[in-house]
Amino acid sequence: MKILALQLKRIGDLVLTTPALRAIKTAWPEAHIALGVMDGTAALLPAIPSAQAGIVFGPGRGLAPWQQVFTGGWDLCFDFTGNDRSGLAAALSRAGTRVAFDSVRRNKLRALAFNAWSPSPVREVHTAQHYLDLVAPVAPVHRVPPTDSTPRLFLPAAGSAEAPYVLLHPGTARPEKYWLAARWAEVATHLRDSHGLSAVVSSGPDAFERAHVAEIEAAAVGVRIVGPPDLLALATLVSRAALVVSCDTAVVHLAAAFRVPQIALFGPTNPFHWRPMHERAVVLSAAQPDAPLTEFTPRMRGAPMERISTAAVIRAIDSLLASPR
Repeated sequence: MKILALQLKRIGDLVLTTPALRAIKTAWPEAHIALGVMDGTAALLPAIPSAQAGIVFGPGRGLAPWQQVFTGGWDLCFDFTGNDRSGLAAALSRAGTRVAFDSVRRNKLRALAFNAWSPSPVREVHTAQHYLDLVAPVAPVHRVPPTDSTPRLFLPAAGSAEAPYVLLHPGTARPEKYWLAARWAEVATHLRDSHGLSAVVSSGPDAFERAHVAEIEAAAVGVRIVGPPDLLALATLVSRAALVVSCDTAVVHLAAAFRVPQIALFGPTNPFHWRPMHERAVVLSAAQPDAPLTEFTPRMRGAPMERISTAAVIRAIDSLLASPR
């Protein structure tokens, strides 16, 4: 059996699709699974063992990915993406069963590409659970897929030992999700003075992000700036950290996939759909900034990031570092 899975969105979406890919492999253990991704996320393919092959879409790829889809001889196609590109890929796959979310039916032309549907309500469940829900409607009844919605990535064993560090990742795709540079610097100073830990600050290629990181470096003594690393190098940096502190961005999902102790800072966005869910994850929301969130609701409103105080982040750091990993 040959199965095509399409996740043509961003890094976080790909990481949160890994529980669904595990469920596919459990339901059809003999299957050969190919995972279609965008070129910006393709570096993570080696860290996803549920997929045996990758098909990479994107600028400069030409017709190659479409030819791979068209000639693949697929039996099943799961579209986790729900856009025009993935709909065309699903149609070209000519798989006997092509599965999409019910929401795709609102686009009558796109809906023609599919013949099986998942009723999962995207606004009412965590994103990882939403992707996992796509598998259940067509899974064999005697092989019920697992319900574990925790994302997982697997990297080769670490090489030479490195001194313990805490990874700070202040950057994100939206300027309104940035925390203040001076507060990141205070956190880095606290890590050094109170815990004897160095702060590694990772940065992406965006000019605004790099300027923000430069502010942090100027205000804190002894921080190490890393960036912009490639995606697999960033994943490795995350996996080896003693603790990860980040805004609401892809690093939240990378840390969750390796179960690294982490603090995720949410401002204008609702953490209900994107929060890390393992036991060593602390979620701080600007909407309720005095203490970590313990209850999450689909309709929770956001607030400006500056409402999250340095003191609240430091309390969370001290609590996580006080217990063994």
